[in-house]
Amino acid sequence: MKSFPFDIVGFDLDGTLLDTSRDLAAALNHALAQSGRPAQSVAQVVPMIGGGARKMLAHGLAATGDCSEAELDRLFPLLIDFYHDNISGGTLPYPGMIASLDALQASGVRLAICTNKAEPLALKLLDELSLSDRFAAVIGGSPDRAPKPSAAPIHEMIARAGGGRAAFVGDSHFDMDAARHAGVPSVAVSFGFPGGPAGDLGADAVIDHYDDLIPALERLGG
Repeated sequence: MKSFPFDIVGFDLDGTLLDTSRDLAAALNHALAQSGRPAQSVAQVVPMIGGGARKMLAHGLAATGDCSEAELDRLFPLLIDFYHDNISGGTLPYPGMIASLDALQASGVRLAICTNKAEPLALKLLDELSLSDRFAAVIGGSPDRAPKPSAAPIHEMIARAGGGRAAFVGDSHFDMDAARHAGVPSVAVSFGFPGGPAGDLGADAVIDHYDDLIPALERLGG
């Protein structure tokens, strides 16, 4: 049997593996309410996701009035505390994701995550959804490391997952730029939080469903 062309397949978390939009919108709206701001719909929040929770809050403040650093500093801990306590109630895996992870692992691939979500929150979310054991490495946002689109977290993900040939799957320009900077092939999913057409992200391949992931990776690795 022909071996799979990648040793490691890395994934973004929000908008790639998991639809976290409902829980993130609830946390954002909790913070906005503390400032007397109007709630935002999930559809309005989706384009704000991708650069980390603080950027999402900044977008939410800008969309409902103004965004001062003082207000951002005041509300950010309230958003994080609420999200920590309500992290998984509305979060769902994308269709076909679990089956794709099963198939990759059956082919001997090591799975990993590289996300701009704070690492403790990423680990908590994975634990609550019983997904943690699937991943050889989980790299989250950290004050000690530049976030995506820097190549640094991708390189750290590959190292922690044991090294080898890697590909990366994501849904935003943060993901595709980070993969390009790290020199690894990239796959964009069209069903996440791209903030625009997935075909405009500069990925090496675009998929519309997880059923398409393994064939796309095999083409890229050929």
